[in-house]
Amino acid sequence: MNICVFLSAADLDERYTGPALDFAELVGARGNTLVWGGSDTGLMKVVADGVRAGGGRLVGISVDFLRHQAKADADEMVFTRDLAERKATLLARSDAIVVLVGGLGTMDELTEILELRKHGRHDKPVVLLNTSGFYDGLLVQLRRMEQDGFLPIPLDELVHITDDANDALAYLERALAR
Repeated sequence: MNICVFLSAADLDERYTGPALDFAELVGARGNTLVWGGSDTGLMKVVADGVRAGGGRLVGISVDFLRHQAKADADEMVFTRDLAERKATLLARSDAIVVLVGGLGTMDELTEILELRKHGRHDKPVVLLNTSGFYDGLLVQLRRMEQDGFLPIPLDELVHITDDANDALAYLERALAR
């Protein structure tokens, strides 16, 4: 399975890196390919190294202006002209999407992927891995959108929300087996 992971390239503390590494090692140990932003910095590096240590492949999709941060030992690196092309390529090269902790870029990726799913532009399973309650505030807002009629599809049909790496991968495997 080609798993696209949206996440931060920032250096983060153990509260986030530990669970991300656990997830990454599971991804690799199950023979999956990581499709990610291609960065060799911060949490992106932790996850890529974890997938590789677990035995998985690495496919990086980066943008030309971040070429200097690219992971040199990825199995494959693709460079795009801009962030929009990068997101489209990440989606096209993946079977499923997992969102880990991140900043504005990750939020942009999450909202776009949910909007595309809402409109039927893809049917790939999406998981929000809510490590240490990082997305609790966002989930309050999303539930409000759902309650007030701004989401024509129930939130739980758009995205699987969990704080457990094993549950995240089990969900993806079940969803793709259908």
